[in-house]
Amino acid sequence: MNLEFFAMFPKGTVYQSDKFEPRGSRIISLPLKKKILYHLVSKLGAGVVAFMVISFLFTVWPVVKEELNYDLDLEKTKSLGQPDYTALADAEKVIQIQKEANFYGVNSYFSIVIPKINATANIIANVDAGNRREYVEALSNGVAHAKGTYFPGQGKNIFLFSHSTDSPLNVARYNAVFFLLRKLEAGDKIIVYFADRRYEYEVVEKRITNPKDTSALTTETSEESLILMTCDPPGTTWRRLLIVAKPVRT
Repeated sequence: MNLEFFAMFPKGTVYQSDKFEPRGSRIISLPLKKKILYHLVSKLGAGVVAFMVISFLFTVWPVVKEELNYDLDLEKTKSLGQPDYTALADAEKVIQIQKEANFYGVNSYFSIVIPKINATANIIANVDAGNRREYVEALSNGVAHAKGTYFPGQGKNIFLFSHSTDSPLNVARYNAVFFLLRKLEAGDKIIVYFADRRYEYEVVEKRITNPKDTSALTTETSEESLILMTCDPPGTTWRRLLIVAKPVRT
């Protein structure tokens, strides 16, 4: 008997043959317990994969949607242009600015609107950029204004950020507002509402920096600048994208 022939098959496997089978054929059958285990493992694996795919799509969908809308020119924020409130009395001017902010879906206390990229958000003032717990909470509700920097109309640096993501899974929660910030170019307009007043800025610079470079946050300037910061690429902490804008003189 050739023992090498039987050594080719797994130990414990049952081989059956009868007179109706072609010579040399074999039917391999696993024990019932192993069959059940195999089916459980295969179903569980498929379920885990499906869950991961669905979770990923659900998590990043907000930013994917914004990217698609931008590329397809859909759902762009309508711009009201440069309203002329100079002829209005102060009380009437405040009412009109409040209505305009409401048109964009933000408040007139402190908020930002970037029509080109459909970015609108309320701004949380005086957030400590060095306190993770504090800025994570702030960025869950809008864009953060860095504590120690100035406010619109004060003639100094205004620093706004939305940059707490350390994983692609966190993009939708913390980074969606500024996700398309990289689309901005020189000349694009940014509107900031502060204390029932409207301030318009024009982009003059876009640059990438090292995450340890804090010069944009600490450097004093002789004229007012609006600085927006986010992570680059979105969902990482590898680099920082900075947008610098100057007031539009009217």
